[in-house]
Amino acid sequence: MNILSVAQLYEADKITIEKEEITSEALMERAGMQIFQWLHGRLQSSPVTIHVFCGIGNNGGDGLVVGRMLMDYDYNVLIYIVNCSDKRSTDFLVNCDRIKNVTKKWPIFLKSESDFPEIGSSDIIIDAIFGIGLNRCPDGWVKKLIRYLNEQKAFILSLDLPSGLFAEKAPEDKNAIIKADHTLTFQSPKISFFLPETSEYVNSFDVLDIGLDSDYISNLEPVAKLIGALEAQLLYKNRKRFSHKGTYGHSLIVAGSYGKVGAAVLASEAAYRVGAGLVTAFIPKCGYNIMQISMPEVMVNTDKENDFISDIVQEFEPTVIGIGMGIGIRKETVDALESLLKFQKLPMIIDADALNIISDNKQLLDLIPKQSILTPHPGELKRLIGKWRNDFEKLEKVKKFSEIHDVIMVLKDAYTFIVYKEAFFINSTGNPGMASGGSGDVLSGVLTGLVSQGYEPLNAAVFGVYLHGRAGDIAAQNMGFEAMTASNIIEKLGDAYLDLFENEGSTIEAE
Repeated sequence: MNILSVAQLYEADKITIEKEEITSEALMERAGMQIFQWLHGRLQSSPVTIHVFCGIGNNGGDGLVVGRMLMDYDYNVLIYIVNCSDKRSTDFLVNCDRIKNVTKKWPIFLKSESDFPEIGSSDIIIDAIFGIGLNRCPDGWVKKLIRYLNEQKAFILSLDLPSGLFAEKAPEDKNAIIKADHTLTFQSPKISFFLPETSEYVNSFDVLDIGLDSDYISNLEPVAKLIGALEAQLLYKNRKRFSHKGTYGHSLIVAGSYGKVGAAVLASEAAYRVGAGLVTAFIPKCGYNIMQISMPEVMVNTDKENDFISDIVQEFEPTVIGIGMGIGIRKETVDALESLLKFQKLPMIIDADALNIISDNKQLLDLIPKQSILTPHPGELKRLIGKWRNDFEKLEKVKKFSEIHDVIMVLKDAYTFIVYKEAFFINSTGNPGMASGGSGDVLSGVLTGLVSQGYEPLNAAVFGVYLHGRAGDIAAQNMGFEAMTASNIIEKLGDAYLDLFENEGSTIEAE
């Protein structure tokens, strides 16, 4: 799914109106009908009281349409106009008049804090105060209204985006934003739905297709692409019937130190589980028996040192190298990484301590092979690119970093971002159960195994993050969030592959 900018959405509205020869009021009616059908399908004429708070712009117009349709079906609806300005949109005024044609319960105009209504804990609040056109923070009594609504125990449903939340810039006043339990957004998610600093305002959301011109939208360059099952399917590479282990590459996993050999085990097993033909682990001597017993399929080369990596000796030509998981930051390990970067130009998956070493020795940035995949968590990212004022600035800094060093950035978080220069992807899979030790090691192994098989690095990053998250989702379905471990993610990688095609009733077949 493409994530569009506010400007693109406004233009899509305009083009749709022109091509279909309809009015903007008709388009608003269409949007309102989508919201009504979503609500009615869940409420089924329940006697619940619904409070619709409408601003005086087009978002408020949407709220008026929904309120009128709910009234037509005899729902108990109270409509409030947040009368914060004398400037009203034409479509708002039209729909305000239409309310008067279906009920004697005309909208209640709110002008101050003294007008705030009582709201029951079992009621529903529909938030249609501000939409994507908001360009300044709500203040005065309107800000107090937002705070008042947030304090209620009623379920809050926001239309298009929570009022007070900017679609494309960082919040200026976090006390002036609706904390929605659910959001119904039109045609495309908004980029602010996916950022850590705005996540508390968008608990969950659905995208409603309001029929904006598909030809125009399909030819746009989106702000970002949201990766779901359909997008992942398109990246999947069938395995050839006449193939052998060499067909799918030889992954080298450089990982582990005394007490952290598990990182090497997890990454190596994940590389195999995702489809690498051969996997060799390069580890300190202390991990030899552990690796051989834990994963007999993995070949093992050891460093001359017992407790840490000091000299990465390659006895073969790998297809790809995954490095950094649990290696530590000793001086000898720093020197070993620098030596490898100087003489090895294969694509790499660089994670964990390798990233920390590079952050402490910035001259190593120029040695990273082109289109390598870097997988920092937020703390590692900050050490790598420096501090940021907000998540929007963070994204710009990451894009610039990717452009300068020609690397693919995988930003691990609740929504993992994949950034390559101006290309920006947001992963839709994953869950809080994956916030545990070893999950990142598994992801590095997955990415290494995909590149090993011949996936282009960017495709490997996008597809691998999706698979990793989907495997975690399947594991969570079976055992809950709290009991999950990184090993459970590996166990479900096969199910994640099968799940790609489950809804089509087909299976994975060799070519």
